[in-house]
Amino acid sequence: MSEELVNADIRLAQTLPSEFYTDTGLFAAQRNAIKSAWQFVGSSEQFTSAVSPLPHLDALLNEPMIRTNDDGIVRLLSNVCTHRGMVMCHEETDKKTIQCPYHGRTFGCDGRLKHMPGFEQALDFPTQTDNLPSFHLKNWNGLEFMTLKAELELDALLQPVQERTGWFLNGLKHDAERDRDWDINAHWMLYVDNYLEGFHIPFVHPELNDALDTKGYTTECFEHGVLQVGLAAADEVCFDLPETSIDHGKRVGAYYWWLYPNLMLNVYPWGVSVNIIVPTSAATTRVLFRSYVKHADLLDQGAGAELDKVELQDQFVVENCMKGMRSASYERGRYSPTHEQGVHHFHRMISSLK
Repeated sequence: MSEELVNADIRLAQTLPSEFYTDTGLFAAQRNAIKSAWQFVGSSEQFTSAVSPLPHLDALLNEPMIRTNDDGIVRLLSNVCTHRGMVMCHEETDKKTIQCPYHGRTFGCDGRLKHMPGFEQALDFPTQTDNLPSFHLKNWNGLEFMTLKAELELDALLQPVQERTGWFLNGLKHDAERDRDWDINAHWMLYVDNYLEGFHIPFVHPELNDALDTKGYTTECFEHGVLQVGLAAADEVCFDLPETSIDHGKRVGAYYWWLYPNLMLNVYPWGVSVNIIVPTSAATTRVLFRSYVKHADLLDQGAGAELDKVELQDQFVVENCMKGMRSASYERGRYSPTHEQGVHHFHRMISSLK
């Protein structure tokens, strides 16, 4: 189906047909798009061990991985033994080697095979294929990202984020107590749709609506993502913006970044909340919240407060939209040209997968 399934003119465009949220074949194509995108690994400071498994990447990509630190050299390696495919590491360790618990094959933190009992008589062994494969890993402002396919440079993806909020993204500390994993009975795209517009805030989020000046809520679309800027209501906490910021002089309470297709960086005066969207089936989604704090004294103030309550309010909406997508009486709708530019942009991007 052509990209023109969604008209480029938002004033004329119809939203995606409901089959995009219910069809298992389309879901498979969407999952493949996620596999070729850059994904969030974590912050460098949160990894304190020589070897750390990364279960969220396994869930996202069906690719078990470990992050290793070999005397300051950080790598992202396969967590699958090259002998019989056993997943090896299930918890963090400071050991300088990774040993498969199945047959004892042992690797260094650089991924190279070090030892394999029982192969003394094997010919042409070992070869390069007996080492652990590695993946693209990049550090950006202390935050780490990876991809299975480096089709797009990370700097190109994050350039708008760097230009607008890079000044704030240093000194972040992971706060595991604020992390959350949510399971939702809805297609993953419904969660993204809901995130990409502030249209619903006055109707769904009374507390957030009080914290923001929704009349000053704006949406900007970029080649690989969307930025929503929420201005703080009077007397609510806002950023102390540097004079170099294009937003200098505004009372910005939140920057909401969405990066195609499944990553969200919510930048608040207290720090950054990262949302990782994990499609688990055509009808279910897991959302991982990871919290990185810069100003702990601001945690319970403004747009970045009460995130659990806001999340549950959003879940009510998207789960009921999922029920509607299954209805024979609904096929597609229209966009608000005033409020839904981000949703329109996302739908234009994702519709090309069909």
